[in-house]
Amino acid sequence: MSQAAEKITDYHDLDGAEMLRVSDLHAFYGESHILHGVDFDVKRGELVTLLGRNGAGRSTTLKAIMNMVGRRTGSIVINGTETLAMKPHRIPRQGIGYCPEERGIFASLDVEENLLLPPTVRSGGMSIDDIYAMFPNLYERRRSQGTRLSGGEQQMLAMARILRTGARMLLLDEITEGLAPVIVQALGEVLVKLKARGMTIVLVEQNFRFAAPLADRHFVMEHGQIIEEIGAAELPSRRDHLNTLLGV
Repeated sequence: MSQAAEKITDYHDLDGAEMLRVSDLHAFYGESHILHGVDFDVKRGELVTLLGRNGAGRSTTLKAIMNMVGRRTGSIVINGTETLAMKPHRIPRQGIGYCPEERGIFASLDVEENLLLPPTVRSGGMSIDDIYAMFPNLYERRRSQGTRLSGGEQQMLAMARILRTGARMLLLDEITEGLAPVIVQALGEVLVKLKARGMTIVLVEQNFRFAAPLADRHFVMEHGQIIEEIGAAELPSRRDHLNTLLGV
């Protein structure tokens, strides 16, 4: 068994352990108070969503976990380590990969150069061959510059780069926004595969139809707070209620 496979097994053995706990999280941009005491937890191997209308604080929650806001207070425990006072460049070393809405592809580099660029922050990152097996589109476009990729290909590349680093928890911000349905479906299949590998995923998503069948739990945000937690088993009976909260 390869070292990477052994790591996957190790993580499955720990399924159900707490990977992330956010407690009484407040976040500020200058004088603007955006998050007002956010509380939620994510277990290892879970896929959870942060749902809500625009401006609810979902993307800011991900940025606050990565220490990419002006100021934050409260508690953010990653893998048993309190990270509130941690410098932003050290947080990925806790096994966290963040895929922002703007993707951050290096336009002048081709796909493979983009994939080779990220530093390894932990052992167990996916090989280039593993990446191409999971994202066949990227293999086909491996010599294409970032500027020549479609929006969907750019999104796949942004996710693939994180998987190269050895991250075991992914924070994904609006990965389906503006993409064609066939690409959205492909991204859903990738998330299922990553979850099967033992990845932990926090998904900020506007497309509830995409997120609903994937997630173990849904956290609904409003005005910088989490107001509801809905488990996958509860979803059928609470869908109308959730649609009302989301304005669907």
